[in-house]
Amino acid sequence: MLKKYKQLLIHIFLFLLTFATTTLAGADWKGEYANSMWDYIWSGLNFSITFLGVLTIHEFGHYYFAKKYNLDVSLPYYIPFYFPGTPSIGTFGAFIRMKGQIQSRTSIFDIGIAGPLAGFAAAFLLLIYGFATLPEKEYIYRIHPDYEQFKGDYANHVYTYDYMKSQSDAYVNKKFIEDSIYYVEHIKTETDLVKPERVYETSFSVLTVGDNLLMLFFKKLFSYQGDKIPNQYEFFHYPYLFAAYLALFFTALNLIPVGQLDGGHVIYGLFGHSTHKKIAGTFFTGFVTLAGIGLFQQNPADINFFTADALDKIQFVLLYLGFLYLVFSRMYENYMNAILAAVAVFTIQLLIEFIFPDVTGYNGWLLYAFLIGRFLGVYHPPSIDERPLDLKRKLLGWFAVLVFIVCFTPEVITFQEIAR
Repeated sequence: MLKKYKQLLIHIFLFLLTFATTTLAGADWKGEYANSMWDYIWSGLNFSITFLGVLTIHEFGHYYFAKKYNLDVSLPYYIPFYFPGTPSIGTFGAFIRMKGQIQSRTSIFDIGIAGPLAGFAAAFLLLIYGFATLPEKEYIYRIHPDYEQFKGDYANHVYTYDYMKSQSDAYVNKKFIEDSIYYVEHIKTETDLVKPERVYETSFSVLTVGDNLLMLFFKKLFSYQGDKIPNQYEFFHYPYLFAAYLALFFTALNLIPVGQLDGGHVIYGLFGHSTHKKIAGTFFTGFVTLAGIGLFQQNPADINFFTADALDKIQFVLLYLGFLYLVFSRMYENYMNAILAAVAVFTIQLLIEFIFPDVTGYNGWLLYAFLIGRFLGVYHPPSIDERPLDLKRKLLGWFAVLVFIVCFTPEVITFQEIAR
């Protein structure tokens, strides 16, 4: 009994801690001026309550059906994550732990699909509410008072190189700072040294929120709201919309049709073990291929493969091929097949970038691909009972596929370069 209460306290503690971190993250994203720390924290509650609410609905969808099939299942474990001063949503999500073997394709399907469908329904309603209750344009002036000088037409003035240059003295180059220090410390007379001029960067990075098909549909549906609909640069200041958007993103993330993700359960239930293996392997390989496009020009090693010298080229090839091998190594029993898969993906990406240098994927997906390939696994283990689903479940399964398509966001939160 004592162990049971101790476990319950762990769940409660993690939930409260995640509630705190998502509230702080929500306040950061909203960015509204606050007179006190309490006002600042209070401004993040709309985001944390709604986002965690959808996340909880998702997890209890799984929980309900796991209990229905008499599995030993835990309450949700929430994962807090927050660092002040860095973009964060306050959490890495939540999960439940199940003990015992799931016996059939039907039970695998029911448990897997319940979470994303429940979460999608909640996020869908939140999206309707968010768009239907958009604040007046003056709302954004409380966050960015400088926008008001443009008399409402800030969208065509703010996101330009000239405006950001005028607002961003911090974006001067390093040489100006070094020259200024030398000028102050060593100058004797006005003729000893020409006073350095401020030289700005050639581009500025602006945080943007991507779109998915459902979000584009809602923007069209609520177009009567006119310029109250936030653009991609200001979207995260609207807590209900931003919470719904992230909830849809997490829904799509879980519905990726590989391994024991929710989408893997759904595809396994629809098609069985053999066909699921083909679908998961093909999807995962394509996913990695698309995600890595652009890496030959911009990457953490800061090596442009097309302009680098021979030594840097060799270094990049070894590093990236090694990474791809790790991603694919658990997919194949024979290590040579994993090497061939890595080389094939590397070659396809290289050719695409060589022929279409402006085409890029979202490289952030490579980290998720690595987690799937190395830890979660691409293939779904077989069940004892392989009998197919009934018609009702098949229709629900295809609806879940549609949900994945309309919710998937190729680029979620990115930095867009605005150049002169």
